[in-house]
Amino acid sequence: MPVNEYGQMIGESMEGYTSGELPAIDFLEGRYARIEALSVEKHAEDLLTVYGPDTPREMWTYLFQEPVADMEELVTVLNQMLARKDRFYYAIIDKATGKALGTFSLMRIDQNNRVIEVGAVTFSTELRGTRIGTEAQYLLARYVFEEINYRRYEWKCDALNLPSRRAAERLGFVYEGIFRQAVVYKGRTRDTDWLSMIDKDWPQVKARLEAWLAPENFDKNGRQYKSLREF
Repeated sequence: MPVNEYGQMIGESMEGYTSGELPAIDFLEGRYARIEALSVEKHAEDLLTVYGPDTPREMWTYLFQEPVADMEELVTVLNQMLARKDRFYYAIIDKATGKALGTFSLMRIDQNNRVIEVGAVTFSTELRGTRIGTEAQYLLARYVFEEINYRRYEWKCDALNLPSRRAAERLGFVYEGIFRQAVVYKGRTRDTDWLSMIDKDWPQVKARLEAWLAPENFDKNGRQYKSLREF
C-alpha cells in the first residue's frame, strides 16, 4: 500500500488515467446467445411474450415496471426505454431460434470513474436458468472490461430479492452491503443490495464462466455436467 509524505496510506497511483467512453454495442456474438442493440422493429414481436399480459405476475414484483397489456403499450414502453440518454438497452437472442428472450441494460454510467451497472434485467421464463442467459451476462461483462475498459461493474437489487442476489454471486459479483431505504418504488420502500465485480476480479471470473459454458460441460440435451459454482 503506498504511503504519502505524511505517513498516511493512500490508494494506488492512476498516472495517465482517462475517463471512459459510453457503450457502443451493435451486437455481441456468443456460442449460444447474441446480444443486439434493442430495436422496436426487430424485437417487439418477440418481446411481447417477455413483457406481455401472459407473463407470470410474480416476475414483476421486484422490477420497476409492470407487464404491458398489448403490443401497442409494449411499443410505447420500448420507445420510452430507447429515448433515455442514461441507459443502453439490449435484446438477448437465442441463436438457435433467432428469438429475443429478454432484455437488460448498461446504466448508471460514471465515465469519470469508469463505473457502470448492469440492470433492468428482464428475462422470460424460457431464458431463466439457461446457458443462453449466462452467456449473455458473460458477453456483456467481457465487453465492459475488455472493450471499454471499465474498472467497476455493478449489480443492484432489492435486498428482499434473494434470487437476484444469488444470480449475481453465481456470475462472480461480490456482495458489498446494503443501502437502507435507498429507493421508493411501486409505493413501497426498498433497501438495496450492492454487488460488484472489478477489473482485478475479471480474469478469474472469465475463466470460470468460459469453463462452464464450454460445449463439453453439457450433454446432447443441453444439461450441465458441472454447475458454475463447481468451477
